[in-house]
Amino acid sequence: MPPAHDANSWRILMTWLGPQGRRMDQPGAVEVDTPSGRLQAMPGDWIVLSVTGDYHIAAGQGRWGEA
Repeated sequence: MPPAHDANSWRILMTWLGPQGRRMDQPGAVEVDTPSGRLQAMPGDWIVLSVTGDYHIAAGQGRWGEA
């Protein structure tokens, strides 16, 4: 996930996610459709596209253990 102020990277991210991703009111947050339902990703998280075509979110540095 890019930082909230990086407009170019956000444009690229939202294009890549397509209709499965939505910007949220919280700066730098995006909601992503995953097999586990809609999940929130924050800057530093990883959004991974699996071979099945599903998105998955992995917590980045500083977010491990938060749930």
